Amino acid sequence: MTKITFKIVNIVCSTSLEHDVHLIKLAETLSNTEYNPEQFPGLVMRIREPKTSALIFSSGKVVCTGARSMLKVRESINQIIKAVAKIGVKVTIKPKITIQNMVAAGDIAMDLNLNELAMKLENSEYEPEQFPGLVYKLPGTRATFLLFSNGKIVCTGTKSEILLKEAINKLVTNLKKLK
Repeated sequence: MTKITFKIVNIVCSTSLEHDVHLIKLAETLSNTEYNPEQFPGLVMRIREPKTSALIFSSGKVVCTGARSMLKVRESINQIIKAVAKIGVKVTIKPKITIQNMVAAGDIAMDLNLNELAMKLENSEYEPEQFPGLVYKLPGTRATFLLFSNGKIVCTGTKSEILLKEAINKLVTNLKKLK
């Protein structure tokens, strides 16, 4: 039995504060923000603890990235709610958070012959002159993997920890079939 290990390294999620937010006022009030409406319609807010970044739009929609757990996602959203309160935006709802993407890094404890896998796996790309990893889109899922010859992996495209675990297990099953 191979020892599979992984940890979530980034969660991208979205939510709505269900209030309009005056972005110029927010940018003038907070030091941890960047707002350049000529280049991009959202305000960038960098949160120190937990270390995350958020895009805040005038509609109250928020995209948050960088958290490593749902607990940290909630903490980040709470920081944003506190920040907008400073400019008089009272968020009374508990925002509904939607995970857009989860990125995990791990080790499947198998040595992989990437040249061989590139020939045998459909939905894979491998160009070692450009990048040392094989890109593999797992059929029947939204998961995309980066596979390295030492068994290290990166998985992106899943929207929950359950789907992430299922994708990794399916990957290992597919790889064992090819051995």
